[in-house]
Amino acid sequence: MPTETTHPLLKLSPVLAGCVLLAGSVAAAQGLDRIYRCGNEYTNNPSQSQLKGCVALQGGNVTVVQGGRPPAKTSQTKSGGVGAAPESTQSRVDPSQQKSRDSDARAILSAELKRAESQLADAQLAYGSGQPALRPGETPGSAAHAQRVAELKANVARAEADVVGIRRELQRLGVDAPASAGPVVGSANPAVVAR
Repeated sequence: MPTETTHPLLKLSPVLAGCVLLAGSVAAAQGLDRIYRCGNEYTNNPSQSQLKGCVALQGGNVTVVQGGRPPAKTSQTKSGGVGAAPESTQSRVDPSQQKSRDSDARAILSAELKRAESQLADAQLAYGSGQPALRPGETPGSAAHAQRVAELKANVARAEADVVGIRRELQRLGVDAPASAGPVVGSANPAVVAR
C-alpha cells in the first residue's frame, strides 16, 4: 500500500502558509524589477541596460515624473500691444449695488462694535482692575487665583483688540465710531481710546 505524503506547507496553518507564499512572490518580483540608471534615464530592461552600460540601483523604488512646460503667457491690450496688463474678465459692480453693500457692511460693523463693547465691559467688570472677587476656597496669593486673574486679563485684552479692529474697519469705510463708544474705562491697554 502506498503511503500518502503531504507537502510541508500544507502542514502549516493556512495563514502562515499564505505569508510564506507571499514573501516568496515578493522576493521573486523584486529580482525581476531591478532598476538601472543610464545617465539621466532609468530603465528596468536588463538587456537594454547592458547595451548602454547602465548601473544597477540599490535601495528603494525610483519615481520619475515627466515635467511639462508651462504655457507661454503674453499680455496684450485691445490694440494688440504686448506688455500691458490683461483686461479684467469680471464686470464692474453697479454703483447703486455697491452703495447698498457698503451700507450693509456699515450696519453689520456697527452692531458688531456694540456687541464687542458690551463684551469688553463685561470682561473689565470680571477683571476688576486686577483684583477680581475671590471664589470660595481661593486666597489672594494662590496659584489658582493667579491663573484666573491672568485669564481674565487676557479676556480683557482680546475684547479690547476686537473693539479696536472693528473701529478700524468702520474708519476704513469712512464712518466714525458711534457716539455710544466712549473711552475704554480701566483699560489694560492704554492705546485703546475713543475716536
